[in-house]
Amino acid sequence: MGRAVVVGAGLGGLASAIALRRAGWEVTVLERRDPPASAGAGIALWPNALRALDALGVGDAARDAGTVEIGGGIRTASGRWLAHVDAADLRRRQGDGVVVLPRPDLFALLLAAAPPVRAGAGVTRVEPGDAATPAVVCDDAGGRHAAELVVAADGLRSAVRGGLCPEATVRDTGQTAFRLVADHALDAGGETWGRGDYVGLGPLPGGRTYAYAVAPSTEVPAGDDPLPWLRARFAGWHDPIPAVLDAAVGPVLVHPLADLTPPRAWHHGRVALLGDAAHAMTPNLGQGAAQAFLDAVALAQVATTDPASLAAYEARRRPAAEAVARRSRTAGTVAAWRSPLAVTVRNALTAALPAAASASALDRLLGTPPAPEEMVP
Repeated sequence: MGRAVVVGAGLGGLASAIALRRAGWEVTVLERRDPPASAGAGIALWPNALRALDALGVGDAARDAGTVEIGGGIRTASGRWLAHVDAADLRRRQGDGVVVLPRPDLFALLLAAAPPVRAGAGVTRVEPGDAATPAVVCDDAGGRHAAELVVAADGLRSAVRGGLCPEATVRDTGQTAFRLVADHALDAGGETWGRGDYVGLGPLPGGRTYAYAVAPSTEVPAGDDPLPWLRARFAGWHDPIPAVLDAAVGPVLVHPLADLTPPRAWHHGRVALLGDAAHAMTPNLGQGAAQAFLDAVALAQVATTDPASLAAYEARRRPAAEAVARRSRTAGTVAAWRSPLAVTVRNALTAALPAAASASALDRLLGTPPAPEEMVP
């Protein structure tokens, strides 16, 4: 193979660097932050994410670093169950359960397996190249990196995408997410829906809990520490939500939720968009990282030094990834409904959905487990 430059050393960028190196590419990774950011609370890896990590050679390490959820589902703020996830049945159908681990631990696993990262190298310009000319990536340290393939993995507000696809714009959802880790032992995870807000919990190793909460941005107060406000807002919700918030340790991460209007194309010359740069989605289905990992595996499988090969990557990944992004935005909208009538109807329909229908929908989201050799880059 030839030379590849990966722009961005987040989860998707590191995954693509690992996959491309395993496929024989000479890989350079550029990251504007120094050191590369490893902050985060927790992350839930569904079976499709674990299969992609298996193809990168780090799947078992991720499983070992996390906790497998033994159950979960959706509840109301009072604690009434609307739906259950049968963890044993999920493992039977998909070959894996849901593994929850600290996001910094997953980042560290990928960073250790990836080519060395050139930190503090922000990208200022990309010449996309063509069939006769290599691409050139220019960094703010004066470097010029020629390559037969450039992977734009620089996130939701991708500078590379902005120069090539200005029509792809960031869409605010009007919601803000809070993520934290608590010293609280949790047996099973799940999500709880209120009126305009919702909370999710997942078990972490070491008797800790990963928690997230989402509320309307207009109701989030200004200030450096949102924890007192979160504790007050969710004080009347079912156990163990108040106890988890009381046991929070470390900073609470605050992020306005947004996604992306689709770009016209995922590839331009020798440049391929990947992960959030191509299909940033809300976190409601837990699929942002998974879809980036699947992008990385697919790109390494089909990319060659001929830029025409990038059309096969887009054809393989774009329909599925953008369908997940649409479903995720819809799921977030429904979870955040606040009209009493809408909430009543939502809860009734969720509770009435047969378990077999829920399992079938989940399998469509996660895909059919392929044979191991089909996932190897």
